[in-house]
Amino acid sequence: MLDTKYKFGEVHDLAAQVEAATDRVHVQHIFNTANGGVALLAFKAGQKLDEHVAPANLMVNVLEGEIEFTVVDTPHTLKAGEFMLVGENVRHSVAAKADSKVLLVKVKS
Repeated sequence: MLDTKYKFGEVHDLAAQVEAATDRVHVQHIFNTANGGVALLAFKAGQKLDEHVAPANLMVNVLEGEIEFTVVDTPHTLKAGEFMLVGENVRHSVAAKADSKVLLVKVKS
């Protein structure tokens, strides 16, 4: 079953769907299914997501800004226009080096 507030066939400005909040990383789900989903994350510079694992394979695509994405204790700097893939159940964390927006695609094995 598809969970979304968006309608098929409509055009949207992707980055405009989420704005950063000063008190936390803001997450806007585009859609979710039993097999994964797509979400937008907005960070203010300095905001972090502590180390965690996701029960899905990930594509992390930076739309705006710059983040440090640490995978199994190895930091990677990703800037606007860059992406990386992360395997299912792999430890990772995120720290925003600048105000940033990230597109997250989750696909379960």
